[in-house]
Amino acid sequence: MPGKPHTRFRAGFVAIVGRPNVGKSTLLNRILGEHVAIVSPRPQTTRNRILGIHNRPGAQVAFFDTPGLHRTKGALNRHMVETALRTLGEVDAILFLVEAGTGPGGRVEIGEATRWAVEEVKRAGKPALLGVNKMDRAPRPTLLPVLDAYKGLHEWRELVPFSALTGENVDRLLEVLAEHLPQADGPLFPPEMLTDQAERQLAAEYVREQLMLRTRQEIPYAAAVEVEEFDEGERRDGGGLVRIGAVICLERESQKAIVIGKGGAMLKQIGTGARQGLERLLGSRVFLSLTVKVDERWSEREASLRRLGL
Repeated sequence: MPGKPHTRFRAGFVAIVGRPNVGKSTLLNRILGEHVAIVSPRPQTTRNRILGIHNRPGAQVAFFDTPGLHRTKGALNRHMVETALRTLGEVDAILFLVEAGTGPGGRVEIGEATRWAVEEVKRAGKPALLGVNKMDRAPRPTLLPVLDAYKGLHEWRELVPFSALTGENVDRLLEVLAEHLPQADGPLFPPEMLTDQAERQLAAEYVREQLMLRTRQEIPYAAAVEVEEFDEGERRDGGGLVRIGAVICLERESQKAIVIGKGGAMLKQIGTGARQGLERLLGSRVFLSLTVKVDERWSEREASLRRLGL
């Protein structure tokens, strides 16, 4: 009696790329089931590429969440775009994200910056899939015009609409991505590994996320967080205490007043939000101490970017 056909295991790297604020980090968090990539309504929240590892039957998909592709201006933005473009050449497949929805009269307008980003994907020469995110916000009839408009920009291997927010059709997206990875003898990473981000780095990002969510337009992107203390001396399996000391670095004195707030109220809100997230992540109580300092024009100096891990 003939046996079942042998299906080879597949494993490889996928870059999640696209214009700022199309939902790249939200998708990665949805896939992993953990909050490893910070999210805010403001574009260019992601500054470094973030590795997230998804295991599924017959495949392991290692995702790189990348900064949004945009025209560069200044050292920080240049670093972000170079990180994303460099990643395109280091992966096995590319997932290019756009948003569902049409403009007035049902038109789909593809801007010059998006066309430039697609050209960069072409130049990489890797199998590329188009993911149309935020289908939960768009009536179904508007999906076809979007798919038709982008179909002609590149020879996409697949075009998959989905919603990173609700999870709709994400399983199909993962299935398709796995099919385009190379065959392998086994997984590239241990099954229990979720990300390459150290807990110290995640702590800094959790604070920066709260900073962006709570200050909105008042504080520009030239704000960074540096963890100076990460003490696990009182941490125990399933509990204990982690002491974290972090510095919020800004570029102007006027920004410092906003972040601290009246009577320290804003800084307390930022700390409380970050601490609650970190306690869920670390599985222990967290004592979080925040201070604020001004380092004028830090985002324009390469030495400052390196010191802050950018």
